[in-house]
Amino acid sequence: MKLESFWQATAPEFTGAASTPLPAHADVVVIGGGFTGVSAALNLAKSGVDVVLLERDQVMSQASGRNGGHCNTGLAQNFATLVARVGLEEASRCYQAFDNAVNYVGRLIEDEQIDCDFRRCGKLKLASKPGHLAGLRATAELLRKGVDPDVVLLSKDELRTEIGSDAFHGGLLQLRGGQMHMGKFGIGLANAAARAGAKIYPEHGVTALTRLNGYRHRITTTQGEITADKVLMATGPSNIGPFPWFQRRIVPVGSFIVVTAPLPEAQLRALLPQDRTYVTSLNIGNYFRTTTDNRLVFGGRARFAVSNPTSDSRSGDILKASLKQIFPALERAPIDYCWGGMVDMTADRLPRSGEHDGVFYTLGYSGHGSQMSVWMGRVMADLLAEKRTDSPWQCDKWRPLPGYYGTPWFLPVAGLYYKAKDRFC
Repeated sequence: MKLESFWQATAPEFTGAASTPLPAHADVVVIGGGFTGVSAALNLAKSGVDVVLLERDQVMSQASGRNGGHCNTGLAQNFATLVARVGLEEASRCYQAFDNAVNYVGRLIEDEQIDCDFRRCGKLKLASKPGHLAGLRATAELLRKGVDPDVVLLSKDELRTEIGSDAFHGGLLQLRGGQMHMGKFGIGLANAAARAGAKIYPEHGVTALTRLNGYRHRITTTQGEITADKVLMATGPSNIGPFPWFQRRIVPVGSFIVVTAPLPEAQLRALLPQDRTYVTSLNIGNYFRTTTDNRLVFGGRARFAVSNPTSDSRSGDILKASLKQIFPALERAPIDYCWGGMVDMTADRLPRSGEHDGVFYTLGYSGHGSQMSVWMGRVMADLLAEKRTDSPWQCDKWRPLPGYYGTPWFLPVAGLYYKAKDRFC
């Protein structure tokens, strides 16, 4: 079993890294080489903006290359819960933003001719307990009010045509969801940005960010300095670097994944005949999908912990037990890959974007970022190029988490809380 991301291990090579030394100045410097940063760099370059992207490691080496491979509609939190908190109109606007994001990803793949196995397959949320079906029903009724009229609520009996497992009690099918090979997409996106004129510098970690005046900053990296008229922060869940204001508002939480060896096609079709993306309704639940070479990608927040080789391996054992529980026929399925990645959580699991102390930012996708990050890269590029004046997740008052300064000391307690909720609710 390899402790590495399947997406990264099977992705093409990034060939677009800048071959010249870091320039002295750029119109815009983007910090972070994941989906958000690279999408922003691509769109800025296409607008004629002189843009430099700085990445501490390699492009797509963190969350963007270490996720579950889903590209879905829907929010990180329950839609009915969000409606109760902010009202149907605002919740619908949030939901529509994710629809827009998936649509944009599809158009971008077509425009840039990125070969990444993208397809619209639908997302099926599975009720892990009988009582969870009532919550899915409430969500379906609200979504049908002009938000997503194509959603389908499935009973336990109807679910048999969707999944070969007795572990669930119904489900909610959202037909607009999709999936793709995240490594192929990410590298294709980065190569497209470089072709458009973006200067991409891997292994240029930012060590200091000094405001000069207005939006102008001096950015110090491990390999030199650069000044910029504007800066976009697109670091996702990273808590490395001189960014304390953001680190008090973003909690990095581990999410972990195993990938089987290629399975017999007949077996896979019997288990997942409609070949969608799937997510369970538990707080500490699972998500899964297949690959084009008949593997099962199976993930979840197995432990409320950070990702490292020891943690990933322990989480892999937990995931294998969950896989056996849902699909007993796969008890002996070989596991080829196991890895973890970090999710950039906000307190309410909604993204945030805006400007603080002269730095523009878009962060906090809370486990639903594969589509929204790409779209927000486009949105922030338009904002930086002064083609628009707002963003979908603009927040005037983004308060820090009390007692939190970048080290998520409370994750074990949070894990116990959510385990208790899953057991008793």
